[in-house]
Amino acid sequence: MKAVVQRVSEASVVVDGEVVGQIGPGLAVLLGVAHGDTEADARWMADKLVGLRVLEDDAGKMNRSLVDTAGEMLLVSQFTLLGDCRKGKRPSFVGAAPPDAAEPLYERVVALVEGQGVRVATGRFRTEMRVHLVNEGPVTLLVESPTR
Repeated sequence: MKAVVQRVSEASVVVDGEVVGQIGPGLAVLLGVAHGDTEADARWMADKLVGLRVLEDDAGKMNRSLVDTAGEMLLVSQFTLLGDCRKGKRPSFVGAAPPDAAEPLYERVVALVEGQGVRVATGRFRTEMRVHLVNEGPVTLLVESPTR
């Protein structure tokens, strides 16, 4: 699994003109599920995302997690994170899991994060989405499960 994680003051996702997910301060996460990812990858990713200490403490240092701050997470599936652009001008997506394998693992990450007490808002799997966010810092991280 691959994730792009951004610290945000607010974020939302819109489908067909309707806001389907919205959060206040926390993390906006774009998540790509790779071919061959497993339950272990989902568990690792959920634990990593919930525990990332990238939110500011009272001294302005990145030292708090979502759990520490009651922060929220916007979690959006994005297979294009697995795009390979090393050859030619058109990305190859052969590394991305097919939708029938990716969706249950994406949903599993959502459930695992929620199971740790974090409020999660989502987009809609396999739809055209518009993601709006205000990146704080800016703080943007790339996170990959160990099997990548």
